[in-house]
Amino acid sequence: MKKKTPFMVNDIKKTLHENLEFTATEQYKLLRANLEFTLPEDQKCPIIGVTSSMRGEGKSTTSINLSYVLAEKGKRVLLIDGDLRIPSIAKKMGIESAPGLTDLLMGKGAQLADFQSAQLKNWYILPSGEIPPNPSELLGSRRMETILNDLKEKFDYIIIDLPPVNVVSDALSIAKLITGMVVVIREDYTEKKELEWCFRHLKLSNVNVLGCVMNGAKGEGGTYSRYKKYKYYKYYSHYQSNTEEEKQ
Repeated sequence: MKKKTPFMVNDIKKTLHENLEFTATEQYKLLRANLEFTLPEDQKCPIIGVTSSMRGEGKSTTSINLSYVLAEKGKRVLLIDGDLRIPSIAKKMGIESAPGLTDLLMGKGAQLADFQSAQLKNWYILPSGEIPPNPSELLGSRRMETILNDLKEKFDYIIIDLPPVNVVSDALSIAKLITGMVVVIREDYTEKKELEWCFRHLKLSNVNVLGCVMNGAKGEGGTYSRYKKYKYYKYYSHYQSNTEEEKQ
């Protein structure tokens, strides 16, 4: 995989699981374990979307580290930058942003070997490619479905970094093509109202929410990231009770 010049070492040190402090690495391993229990046992290649309610909550960092720890365990993993408006995976990983997903969507040739990471031979990173004028339509297109079905035959897991739900509709457009969604939340940053709207949008789109990752969580030894099953998360419980009141 081609590297950018200059190579963005600082970004990678802030991102890759292997470069994080011990507490953070253990939490990403816990996230991996919880997902393995949450996902259907008969699912050949789960496609997991990672999103948030608003920008700045750490969804891209979570996508990178989640895909990394899955690959570290020996699984063949593909990380896709599905944020076709403000992509960041290529920048964080210090690689070229093209060719990428949009090239595949537009029928341009690309070899899978071009996206093999330098860190692990079984970890592949598909950047966004050129920014298109119609990202939402592309993500929900029949062409995207065909590409994902083809890629599922080659990998054990596919992780897709998606735009925030409350900002654009892209994450909801691809909902029918994924196994489930992980919602990233940042403590002392994510607004309660924004999170409630995020869950409302996901529920209305029949998205299978696998769980929540809390970044920057305080307490419990200063953990960097914690995973909670969706139905137990306090904001979801609050939203759920309000929904029931509206029905009455």
